[in-house]
This record gives sequence, structure tokens and C-alpha cells, in this order.
Amino acid sequence: MIPLYRAQFNSEFNETKYQAYLNYFNELFPNSVDFRIAETPIFLTAAFKTQLLEVGEYVCAQILAADFIAKTEKSLQNTRSTPNEKGLPECIVMDFAIAHNAQNQIAPALIELQGFPSLFAFEVLQDEALRSNYTIPENLSPYLNGYTKDQYLSHLSRIIKGEQREHTVLLELLPEQQKTRIDFYCTNQYLDIPTVCITEIIKKGKELFYERDGVAIKINRIYNRVVTDELKNQSEEIKEKAGFLYADLDVSWVTHPHHFFRISKYLLPYLHHHCIPKTQFVDQIQSIPTDLEKYILKPLFSFAGQGVIIDIQSSDFVSITDPENWILQEKVNYAPCIETPDGFAKAEIRLFYFWDKQTQKYIATLNLCRLSKGKMIGVNYNQTATWVGGSLAYFEK
Repeated sequence: MIPLYRAQFNSEFNETKYQAYLNYFNELFPNSVDFRIAETPIFLTAAFKTQLLEVGEYVCAQILAADFIAKTEKSLQNTRSTPNEKGLPECIVMDFAIAHNAQNQIAPALIELQGFPSLFAFEVLQDEALRSNYTIPENLSPYLNGYTKDQYLSHLSRIIKGEQREHTVLLELLPEQQKTRIDFYCTNQYLDIPTVCITEIIKKGKELFYERDGVAIKINRIYNRVVTDELKNQSEEIKEKAGFLYADLDVSWVTHPHHFFRISKYLLPYLHHHCIPKTQFVDQIQSIPTDLEKYILKPLFSFAGQGVIIDIQSSDFVSITDPENWILQEKVNYAPCIETPDGFAKAEIRLFYFWDKQTQKYIATLNLCRLSKGKMIGVNYNQTATWVGGSLAYFEK
């Protein structure tokens, strides 16, 4: 944390500024913010940024290792296969807790990662909204590795549309019902990419189309935002319409459906670093720990914290019928380090990594953060608290 900037922000804060900040979104996209936006960003030192990037570099090296595909093949065993998986995803995200380590020092702790998009476009708008309504020092930036807004959007455009600028759609399940729909609107505004529901897709042989104003438009590339976990709970009619997801198609994917499974909680047991909590597949545990208060149980492929068991009982292991699809992870000791008017908040930071074709490496570009005062981080778990919710981290340049 940077105490000077925190003190300045808190002293200048008032509800009028916060409402103006929220109105910035609503004036552009009325009634599109369906999650709580925190009153404040967080301000982090260059040293903490260096720690984050060092852990991220280690994780990226494991993904780029020669045995990665073979090692993660079992992650696909309980899902329907989608043909034409090519290489690694062009974007990944990593979630870090701001935590106390074993030496009681504040340090990042990697808790999850995904080979799946995040709020890549919305965070550009969030930076604009924050700077328009609060005093954010010029020597701070939410961007990483020297990126600016223009450089970031240019790279994001290449990631989503492909090097050949194919006709791309943002594909989602019932997009107007999604809590994150403001990101879809931002993606269209910044990158001119239409959002299409899976129920609108027309399949002709190996080609996909959608209709706008009575005109059939061919799809060459899919910016995939469909979460398989959500699709499982839909009606049979919607599931049938989504059948094209498992067909051999003349389209390219960003990211391919398999990447959600390969780069996920499934990878955590293979990662060994002092900033990554020890994680084990439940079916590989030789004996249940006696100090269960130090662990949490997570289903491998759930989304947005669903199914996580924080206060574990030994009976929980008995009730798990598919232990190969669960992990046991050491609890992270979140640091309540963000001073707010009604107590300290905890935070997680999500870093956005894009594939850099020139260097053949992943590069950290931008971030989002989430503030919490409850047991779990996430907008679904802090409905009545203040100074919690979705936000952005500013780093010293």
C-alpha cells in the first residue's frame, strides 16, 4: 500500500464524487452495471508490482513448458470435446490475494488462474471514470509493462480479432442477463465487435452465421465468453442450440473452450512457488489433514466462487462423489490493509496477460481488483457492505 495516496483519497472522498463516478457508467450504458463497484481504487508500490510480475512470470513459464498439454489433458476428461484446439490461449488471467505470508509480511498469493477472458474492455472505461471523478496521481497507472491505453487497446484488438482481422463476434449465453454485460458494451464501443447469443447462431455445414436486420453475416472468429458451467444449467432447447460448440467448424477461437479447463484451478497442484499456496487434487490426498481450518475445498471448474467450502469438516470429503474434480488448497491469510471509513478491506488483484507474438511470451498488460470485508472475495459475497466490490489497482510507474 502507499499510505500517502490512501490518506489523500480518503480525505477528499465524498458521496457526491462516488455517485458521479457511478453515473459515468450509467450515462454511457444505462442500467448495465449489475455488480457493486467499490468506492475506491487501491494504490500499490512498484515493489509489490515487481513481486506480482515475478510470480506471473513463473506461472507463464509452466504454461509454456513442453509437457503442459500432456500434463493438463486429464482436465478435459469430463467435458465434451471441441475440435480444432490450436496451441495455447492468447489471453490468460491470474488472481492474486494481497496476503500475509509465513513471515507476516504483505505479499501476493496466487489463488486462481484462467485461460479465459475477463473484463478486458471495461477496465479501460473504469480507469477513465476514476480519473474523471477522483484525484489520481499522474505517476500511477493501472497498466503494466509500459502499456498505455492506446497500446493496450491495439494489443487487445489483435488478440480478439486475430492478425488477419477476421470478422469476430463476442459469443455469450443470454448476454443481456449477464452481470458483466457492461464489458460486452465496452468491447463493442472500443473494438467494434458485436455481441451474439448462442441462441442466435445459424450453422450451415462447417460455417456459422448470425442475422442482423435480416442479413446473414458469416462468423470467422469467436471471442468466447460462454462459461460451460452455466450452460449445464440451461433448458434442453438452449443446450441443443449450443450444440455447434462441439462441432468441427471453420472458425478460430479466442479462447478455445478447452483452454478454460487446462488453465484453471486444475493447474494449481503443479505449481510450486513460495507465493502460491500448496494445492492437492482431493483424489490424491493420502490422509485428510487434522488442521482443516488451514485449508479450503474448491471444485475445479466452477465459476465466480461457486461451490467453494471455506470452513471444512471431515464429513465434506465423504460427501464429494467426484474427488478427481476437487482441490484442497492452503488457506490464504488475506491482509486487511485498505483503510476505509468503516474498517479495513481486503483485496484481490487480477492481472491480464496477452500473448506477445514478437517475443513469443505472455505479457502482463492491465488489471482489475476486488475489495471485500467478508470471508470471500467477489461481488456476490458483499451485498450489504460499503467500500467493497469491483475496482482497479494503480501501480507506481
